[in-house]
Amino acid sequence: MRILVTGAAGKVGTLLRPRLARPSRTVRLSDLHPLPPGELGPGEEFTQADLNDEPALAAAMKGVDAVLHLGGQSREHPWADIVQANVNGTQALLEAARKEGVEHVVLVGSHHAAGFHTRPVTGEDLPDYAFPRPDTFYGVSKVVMEALGSLYHDRFGMNVTVIRLGTCNDASGDTRGLATWISPDDLTRLVEAALTAPGYHVVWGVSDNARRWWSLEEAQAIGYVSHDDSETYAAPILAAQGEPDLTEPLHDRAGGMFSIKPLGEAW
Repeated sequence: MRILVTGAAGKVGTLLRPRLARPSRTVRLSDLHPLPPGELGPGEEFTQADLNDEPALAAAMKGVDAVLHLGGQSREHPWADIVQANVNGTQALLEAARKEGVEHVVLVGSHHAAGFHTRPVTGEDLPDYAFPRPDTFYGVSKVVMEALGSLYHDRFGMNVTVIRLGTCNDASGDTRGLATWISPDDLTRLVEAALTAPGYHVVWGVSDNARRWWSLEEAQAIGYVSHDDSETYAAPILAAQGEPDLTEPLHDRAGGMFSIKPLGEAW
């Protein structure tokens, strides 16, 4: 089995690469930027490609069985930059996958597609398919990603899972992360489930944290089982930062500070 991973040189790609290795799997890494010489691990191969370079993308897609799409602009930027990297790039990626006959695509979206949602007053989890409420132009691009995934599923029968990714780091580093964190190991488990999930799905990318308020129902329905909990890191974080004020936008809104920072500026 050959999996194409776009945006492989980025933070999340770097975290996932060693965890995606399997004896029977080839992981084809792709990025706009080349990987440092000698960095490829066992079972890895690299193809440099810009998502908006049709011939290069077609070459990267050749012979691929499934796609994990991490590529694009990862933070807020001016509208034209966001559209080119995240909207046009995602459409180009899906079209290349369709032409190659790829059946499973995992699109790594963002919680910023729903960033203006607040904690449900009922104490229930924010649903997997919470209506889009983007907090930035970046968030809008992730809403479009979800829509494009739905279109390519309904039009062409492609199996697509969109992950509304939370905060992925080796450890939770602050009080917000105690709610939004997903461990690299858990994200790998979620990606593995998504790579074989039939149909179209939107799932929250979060570990089963004690302080979590985003639903895991849809992720669990496709086979995801979280093994990690940010509470492991809570004591030193709370000692340094104190208990979070859950009425502040940082903790009350799904998008946190993205919902407050300037719109359309690179930061």
